Amino acid sequence: MAEAIPETEENRSFETNPVVVVQGVGQMGRSFLAEVGGMFWFIVNTIAETTDNMRRGRAPFRASSFFRHSARAGVGSVPLVAMVSFFLGLTMALLTGYQLERFGTERLVPGLVAIAFTRELGPLLTGIMLAARIGASFTAELGTMQVSEEVEAIEAMGISPLRFLVAPRMLALVALMPCLSIISSLAAIFATSLISVAYFNIAFVYFNDLVLSSLLIRDIVTGIAKSFLFGLLIGAVACYRGLSVSGGAAGVGIATTSSVVTAITAVIAFDTVFNVVYVVFFP
Repeated sequence: MAEAIPETEENRSFETNPVVVVQGVGQMGRSFLAEVGGMFWFIVNTIAETTDNMRRGRAPFRASSFFRHSARAGVGSVPLVAMVSFFLGLTMALLTGYQLERFGTERLVPGLVAIAFTRELGPLLTGIMLAARIGASFTAELGTMQVSEEVEAIEAMGISPLRFLVAPRMLALVALMPCLSIISSLAAIFATSLISVAYFNIAFVYFNDLVLSSLLIRDIVTGIAKSFLFGLLIGAVACYRGLSVSGGAAGVGIATTSSVVTAITAVIAFDTVFNVVYVVFFP
């Protein structure tokens, strides 16, 4: 058995002293605000440098770099996003359909799943999967470059790392997130159509009518707007963590883990804030 830690006057004062507790909470809040502020200015400076070069008639970054990252973030993520959304749409349609069938309202299943994925689950699931797959990759790449002093070498040549390394990655995620969200929604709706035909005797023609009559333009616009925001958040968090690495290989691992956790948390938090603001101001 491990020995119990002796209770000393110092331990008792640490547990009961409210000043120490408030000081710890204040330090945590200060660190959180510093991180948020640093990430905000990181995004602002990246956009400012990119637009400044465009105003001068210069290419902000290499087109080949942008297309390479777009292929990784977009085309490479299509199978994962489609498969996860397909199975989740299948499960959601099956479970909700069995509950609604008790009341004779199983015809609501197509519209329910279509609205849920188009407006909420499609962008959210896509953001979480890209944060884990692409965000971690971007952080590891930039972190390795930071540790091996490649970033300093780029700065020594008079090239800004923000527009050379960060801008193409962020733009690739911002541009490809809506496309992947649409693929996620279509995969879930296709899975719902199979369940509707096989278990609830809803023909494909009637299924299409139910989906089209349930979806509104505002639902589609809301999902696309969320996708752009999530892509910007994931790209900013991944690149910011990568360029902030210190401590060698261990630092790269810590930064990669922190990037995934922070990006997923930020996506869910901003999704909640977006929904609250949308419901309150645009009911």
